[in-house]
Amino acid sequence: MTANNNPTVNREPGNPWAAGTTWAAAALLLVASVLAFFQGIAAVANDETLVAVTSDYIYAFNLTTWGWIHIVLGVIGVCIAVGMFLGATWARVCAIIIASLSIVANFLWLPYTPWWSILVIAIDILVIWAVANWSGDN
Repeated sequence: MTANNNPTVNREPGNPWAAGTTWAAAALLLVASVLAFFQGIAAVANDETLVAVTSDYIYAFNLTTWGWIHIVLGVIGVCIAVGMFLGATWARVCAIIIASLSIVANFLWLPYTPWWSILVIAIDILVIWAVANWSGDN
């Protein structure tokens, strides 16, 4: 048998679980991004809706600022998720980047909505894992 040096032919997923979760990762990224967008709108629309649990939070920003951060991450995430559904290679790299930024943003958002932030961080970790472990084409 000869080795096939062409990386685009006969590629298999590096991990069988990752093959099935690539589409799921795109769907999760899409859902998380849409929800981040709406979370941002809620923060921008009414600062009194979300009140920090602690008054001396070291990463405290104006809630309008946090809202805009979530809106921007949400819009970018939706675009990347659509690119993943279309099979764009750039979208896979960008998915890891945007999910990483989302983890940071939600870590800093913990005092405002702790359970929601933990859930989104877990989804982002799944997105990163699925995309990083997939080496084949759609």
